[in-house]
Amino acid sequence: MTLVPQIDGERLLGRLDAFARIGETPAGGVNRQAFSVEDRSARRLLAELALARGFSVFQDGMANLFIRREGSDATLPPLLIGSHLDSQPTGGRFDGALGTLSAFEALEALEDAQAETHMPIEVVAWVNEEGSRFAPGVMGSMAFTGADTEAWKSLVGSDGACLAGELEATIAALPEAAPRPVGMPISGYIELHIEQGPSLEKEQLPIGVVTAVQGTRWLEVSIQGSAGHAGTTGLAYRRDPMVAAAAAMHALQATIMPLDTSARLTVGRIAAQPGSINAIPQSVTFTVDLRHPQPERLDAIEAEVRRVCGAEAKAQDCTVTIRRSFDMPGAAFSPAMISIVEAAVGSLHLPHKRMVSGAFHDALFIARVAPAAMIFVPCRDGLSHNEAEYVEPADAVTGARVLLQAAIAAASAH
Repeated sequence: MTLVPQIDGERLLGRLDAFARIGETPAGGVNRQAFSVEDRSARRLLAELALARGFSVFQDGMANLFIRREGSDATLPPLLIGSHLDSQPTGGRFDGALGTLSAFEALEALEDAQAETHMPIEVVAWVNEEGSRFAPGVMGSMAFTGADTEAWKSLVGSDGACLAGELEATIAALPEAAPRPVGMPISGYIELHIEQGPSLEKEQLPIGVVTAVQGTRWLEVSIQGSAGHAGTTGLAYRRDPMVAAAAAMHALQATIMPLDTSARLTVGRIAAQPGSINAIPQSVTFTVDLRHPQPERLDAIEAEVRRVCGAEAKAQDCTVTIRRSFDMPGAAFSPAMISIVEAAVGSLHLPHKRMVSGAFHDALFIARVAPAAMIFVPCRDGLSHNEAEYVEPADAVTGARVLLQAAIAAASAH
């Protein structure tokens, strides 16, 4: 009698609790930043669980961690499923960990049932997805897909640690993992993640099938005026960059997102120099985070930001410089892999909706080298990167069930 692979909900929830204790914060969140002692402890626990089940464990030169269950044809490139284990300094217990541990639970469910898949399946825990200690984020998946990592060797973290040394220590802390070169052929990739937004919860939907990831672009806007005394400089004599900056931000907030529901514009940082309470600033600098799934619209929005900032600076007799500090193109996921995920949802008779991810994930990069897709589950109030982050137990288990069914289908394709 052939057993049908089934997610063990209690086992999965217990694993989530166990990993949440690694780097646990007083407020119930997690501080498990990449390449830290806590990160190494989580990697060790996952590796020990894998070895106890008879799975093979590997790590590459970037410290990406892989757990392999063989298929009937070991010559085929594996299907990857997983996410990450690192967190923000005051992060939640589900961001990343849910996807990684659900992927491991899927592997265990297959092993429990002694079910055979055509191709091997590997769970992956990508290193440094968050980028909170060492920037950039999504470092592991970027390296896996061919990014030039040479400049990273000299990176210094937010705590003064050197990346090269911490990477070496992280790899050395898990000698049981066989070494593997960075990057390899894969058949596909599926990642389960919390939505990090409120829409699934608000619409009472247990599953989101992600079709694409938005492109992200960061701009640094610097408006130069003339410093002056706050009490003695009349309006006619002012060249006030703060007035120009405030007007530009107001104009952009009033137009960009209201006129395009897919657009995102955020001013996250602002600084005035010299920063005195009784002086007109010499300069004002602010950041703009732009996001859109369509690259041509992202270009158009950036052009509008430049036009508006230029016009408002000119109106105050100021000058403006705008520097693009970050540019991450978006990606559309594989239609075939999206169909596999939707078929898995359908086989479980679950309502769902298609959606675009506003945050970038490791899947963004993997989609450039292999068919990829993502599965979202709801999180309370859309909170993430927050110690109050929470996923209902039933939603966590449902997400894992969808991942298991999708992985079986994807790994059984010929």
